[in-house]
Amino acid sequence: MLLQNMTSVITGGARGIGLATARAFLAQGSNIVLADMDTAALDRAAETLGQGVVKVVCDVTSAEDMSALVNTAVDHFGSLDVMVNNAGFARDATMRKMSEFDFDAVVSVHLKGAWLGTRAAADIMRRVGTAGSIINVSSISGKVGMPGQTNYSAAKAGIVGLTKAAAKELGFTGIRVNAIQPGIIRTDMVEALRADILEKKLAEIPLARFGEPEEVASVVLFLASGMSSYMTGTVLEITGGRHA
Repeated sequence: MLLQNMTSVITGGARGIGLATARAFLAQGSNIVLADMDTAALDRAAETLGQGVVKVVCDVTSAEDMSALVNTAVDHFGSLDVMVNNAGFARDATMRKMSEFDFDAVVSVHLKGAWLGTRAAADIMRRVGTAGSIINVSSISGKVGMPGQTNYSAAKAGIVGLTKAAAKELGFTGIRVNAIQPGIIRTDMVEALRADILEKKLAEIPLARFGEPEEVASVVLFLASGMSSYMTGTVLEITGGRHA
């Protein structure tokens, strides 16, 4: 039980990678605070997960909401040991056609949301003396840049910089900050892509298949647990070899 008696907060936890991570953490003994903006999806996720889960409707771009979220972990379970900043979405368009609103919205949820989550979690961990683990979800798009994703790629690249800077600031406290960069993972966002686009992306993957949310969750679990106790400021790619 890698996370026995620990408490983990997961944003964007109602589906996809967030939900798979919650399942993996629960199986390893963690209490879960599950956060999402989609109330109906959050209700369904919490019901499927069962006991040991507290659900919170949360806007990750709100400092007040994020502070309330991490405090919920302490109020319900007595600690905050792991923070997974996973919330996000895509609004793809070429730069010429992308609206300023869609650029701001994507950067705000992904990058500002991860910053607020990292800051709020670190504050709680330092206050209660927890040598916790913070995991920020970037993307391979943040490494290589994808056409039609100037907003998404910029935000995901920013998460890498945030992670490395925060790891340096917090290292003396024992708090570790790491990031992951998933590639093409079978989530709702990927399934919505056209078949010809998916075929083209599949041809770029040495392992010749798309990843599953559970495979990403296993890496997040590794970073959350003591198995990665001497790792901070790192970025792990989960891509099947794509853009290696």
